[in-house]
Amino acid sequence: MTNFVIKTLANAAALAVAIWLVSGITLTGESTGRKALTLILVALVFGLVNLIVKPVVKLLSLPLFILTLGLFTLVVNALMLMLTSWLADKLDLSFHVDGFWTALIGALIISIVSWAVNLALPDRS
Repeated sequence: MTNFVIKTLANAAALAVAIWLVSGITLTGESTGRKALTLILVALVFGLVNLIVKPVVKLLSLPLFILTLGLFTLVVNALMLMLTSWLADKLDLSFHVDGFWTALIGALIISIVSWAVNLALPDRS
């Protein structure tokens, strides 16, 4: 259970950095508390998308991963961020990603920050 909480908080931190650095990724809200709650909910959605959808997409696009020597991972990560944005809109969460190129830059930032946070916080499973 604590591992799940830590991974969700790491996703929230990575999303917060992407929101801060990329102008096309937005999180709106009236108060700081509301924004923090929305960020954690978006991190949960993002985690579920990466847990359920991403493995299927990676399996179906395996030839592209091989052909691009793994660089297609960036495209898949951008698509997962766009899917998270779409789901957040359907769940009435105030998180939005403007387009594919914005998602690509955001996914790159999220990957780097998540890697750094997970490196700093060892897996306790």
